[in-house]
Amino acid sequence: MKQLFTLAALCTVFFCFSQTNRIDSLTVTLAYQKQDSAKVDTSVLLVKALYYAESYKTALLYIDQTESLAKQLNYKKGIADVHYYKALIYATKNDYYNALDGFSKSKNYYIELGDTLGVAKVNNSVGLIEIKRGNYTKGLEHSLSAIAVFEDNNLRQELSTAYNSLAEAYFNTNQFDKSLEYNLKALNVREGLRDNAAIISSYKNIAQLYSQRREHRKAIEYYEKLMQLMSSSKADTLKSDVLPRIGYEYLQYKNYEKAADYLVEALKYNRRANNDEGLIRALNAIGELNLVQGNVQLARTQVNEAYNIAIKIDDKNQLLTNYRLQKEIDSTKGSYQNAFFWQGKYFDLKTELEHETIAKLPENTEQIKSEPQVVINTNPPATPDDVIVKRNQDKTNQDNLVSYVLAALLIIAVAAIVFLLFKNDKKRTPLTAEVTDQNTTIERDQLRLKNKAYAERIENLEEVNKVKDRLFSIVSHDLKDSISSIKAFIDLIKEGNISPEEFQNLIPELSENADNAMELLFNLLNWSKSQMQNIEPKPEIFNIQEVFHNKMSLVEQKVEQKGIRLVDESHRDFIYADKNMTEIVIQNLITNAVKFTKRGDVITVSNNDHNGKSLICVEDTGVGISKENINKLFQKENFTTNGTNNEKGTGLGLTICKELVELNKGRIWVESKIGIGTKFYVELPKMDPK
Repeated sequence: MKQLFTLAALCTVFFCFSQTNRIDSLTVTLAYQKQDSAKVDTSVLLVKALYYAESYKTALLYIDQTESLAKQLNYKKGIADVHYYKALIYATKNDYYNALDGFSKSKNYYIELGDTLGVAKVNNSVGLIEIKRGNYTKGLEHSLSAIAVFEDNNLRQELSTAYNSLAEAYFNTNQFDKSLEYNLKALNVREGLRDNAAIISSYKNIAQLYSQRREHRKAIEYYEKLMQLMSSSKADTLKSDVLPRIGYEYLQYKNYEKAADYLVEALKYNRRANNDEGLIRALNAIGELNLVQGNVQLARTQVNEAYNIAIKIDDKNQLLTNYRLQKEIDSTKGSYQNAFFWQGKYFDLKTELEHETIAKLPENTEQIKSEPQVVINTNPPATPDDVIVKRNQDKTNQDNLVSYVLAALLIIAVAAIVFLLFKNDKKRTPLTAEVTDQNTTIERDQLRLKNKAYAERIENLEEVNKVKDRLFSIVSHDLKDSISSIKAFIDLIKEGNISPEEFQNLIPELSENADNAMELLFNLLNWSKSQMQNIEPKPEIFNIQEVFHNKMSLVEQKVEQKGIRLVDESHRDFIYADKNMTEIVIQNLITNAVKFTKRGDVITVSNNDHNGKSLICVEDTGVGISKENINKLFQKENFTTNGTNNEKGTGLGLTICKELVELNKGRIWVESKIGIGTKFYVELPKMDPK
């Protein structure tokens, strides 16, 4: 291994030395040449050498001089080349606008000259830029068009970058088999070039792709090659990333001894380097290893540490793994309620990740304007499928054309009718005009009255819709939570994490969750049905204590998770109000209390007589509300703050609560002190006020 490092260092020194000699040699040659096209060619070679030596400032100086001379001589090949290298330098600085502009100009000259190799180089460079910007489809098109030319001319350096960029683009568009194919091609070329840095990159990409395909033996093979090739100068950076990965592969391959060796080393490296990304990966993997080997408590400690880091750095992929491990640990310990909770979190995050867009568009997507281009066709002959697609496109274009013609004819016809009516209107006799004017006055008065009535109805309907929208937003959010919980519970069973006997014991709990969801849906549908024509409460006499008990059962899981105590001081008492509306109010007040309390806090629900009415109170010892925010709570403009566990809200709950309470001849208010707690009071009638 030591000899390999020495050889790599000598190769690097020799390469730098040879590059410097070449630059010096070209500089001397250039100084003694005449002002002709040969001097332009030599200058282009010098610019190329300076570009690969990363001497960009010097290269740009020679580019300006070379471009000026090439234009004086009208030497188009030289002009094309300097535009190409200038664009390459702009691309290294992430100045994509000027880079694409330069590539466009150089491509025009290459096309005019019939230089297919020049066009291919430009296409590949544009492809690299588009892939880097996130425009993977466009990047694939450009790079693929260049590959055949590079292969025919055996341009290995260009093939190395082209294959690698294609592999990246295919990976980011979820075409993993194609990505693996081009990563292997890139590796083959890079091994021929003896480009160790590029080979290391290819080994890592290939290993990760084999891991994704669950071909763990192949992934291990390439990770081991990578470990052998890593230079000492990059050991800490690369090892902190690679060690947990190779340990994970041995774990999946069920070689637990090797997995333990690599993962213990991975923890040391990443703790020493303060590398959170590598540390969370190592902790998740070693936690899974301990879980497999029966060390459940140690696994719990490691997985919990990984969870905290994942939350801190917002690593969603490792957080997804962590949720799965938390669920498996709780299932192993028989804590099925907690396992159910983690399964729900896992399901939600997995859905979120599946819907995320992988290929993001860049901010600057301006098209670079260029002169008309003569296209050199480097694509293979059209296949029968291509011909069919082309015919379909032609047919679509024809259909669109017909649609446009019909639309134009319709517009002309309408215009003609309007013209004729206007013309006839001018020919009215004075008597006709007078009668018409009288009729118009009457119609105008009638129309004004109708408009006023319509305006009142529209205003009423708009208010109805606003309330309905807010109500549906709140209730549907709670309904989604209940159904997601049931789905997560079913997934827990489907994945075999509990036995049939355990499932039988948990059937009552599952049934209760389903009942809660059904009741919530029933309330929503009943309320919406009764309000289709107008928002009018349908009061009845009912026991308020039953409402408390039903709504408290919906938050039991959240209360347990947050370590809160829920105290029931309610008593049997009857009120006269719309039951569905009252249930919505009580549920929102209890949910809010849970949201703004933390571990050790207490939530108390109660009801008492007050001046012949029922006084309902939902009290908590949570964070409290400032005076400034209390004034915003019941306004029609949405106001919301995050809960103690960063829970999100709609900002609609208290607004709709106020409206529903007032519709039932009641009132609602709040008393609160920061750091002490909050009391929400609702006063409702106990009998029909009439």
